[in-house]
Amino acid sequence: MIYIGLTGWGDHDLLYTHDIKPKDKLSEYSSHFPVVEVDASFYAIQPLHNALKWVKDTPDNFRFVVKAYQGMTRHQRSEGFYKDYGEMFQAFIASLKPYQDANKLTMVLFQFPPWFDCNRENVSYLRYCKSMMGDIPVALEFRNQTWYHEKYRESTIDFMNQNGWIHGIADEPQAGNGSIPIVPVVTNSDLTLIRMHGRNVHGWTRPKNADTNWRDVRYLYSYNKEELLEWKERVLKISKQSRDVIVIFNNNSGGDAANNAKQFQEILGIEYDGLAPRQLDLF
Repeated sequence: MIYIGLTGWGDHDLLYTHDIKPKDKLSEYSSHFPVVEVDASFYAIQPLHNALKWVKDTPDNFRFVVKAYQGMTRHQRSEGFYKDYGEMFQAFIASLKPYQDANKLTMVLFQFPPWFDCNRENVSYLRYCKSMMGDIPVALEFRNQTWYHEKYRESTIDFMNQNGWIHGIADEPQAGNGSIPIVPVVTNSDLTLIRMHGRNVHGWTRPKNADTNWRDVRYLYSYNKEELLEWKERVLKISKQSRDVIVIFNNNSGGDAANNAKQFQEILGIEYDGLAPRQLDLF
């Protein structure tokens, strides 16, 4: 099955055509898409009451991809509020319980930063992450091109296969070592994750301190029909090798993610059953 969704549910104005409160947006979102990526968990390990509400606000067959906390992926260079990595991982895993109890946790996404390159120390850390997560399905997405250099590409894929990582396949600007190429290879016969970041090279390479609108520029991109048709062929091929394929559109700096996701759903001819009832405007 191919599941199409978006990163987060708060900023997709295209979906919310009526006056809606922020606390009700996920419920409305789940009338459009069957899956969402929780990115709030990257910035802070979320309290249980948040996950409990999000689970309650979505249909029985809704699915969550939960992004690993930034301390776990070494975006944050210290453990912060946790005395060590073990305590940090335990706190994060505990926060997943509401999704697991409701059978709505699809996977946890470990997206590593551009400076996390292919070396022995980092390979060992990936093994540590996988061991700490136990039986929880985990996806691995790199932001450093060295993992896919000719010298290491085959070994990287083999490592994911052997260690049970779901391949996080990315479409993103080709901007040197701080980006990765499209590598449409399946490493898990049950699950594959595809994340569509857009192709805005200028925004991708702009330093964070260049201006205050860095995030607004980085993912400012709208996929055209030809680009989505390219991905149709890739996704259909991947779906023959992986039982479920999750496609997440993250190109939302200009509000394009929801529109592109709807277009891609139409291109693939997919209609989802079991979505939440669509709310209607009074007039």
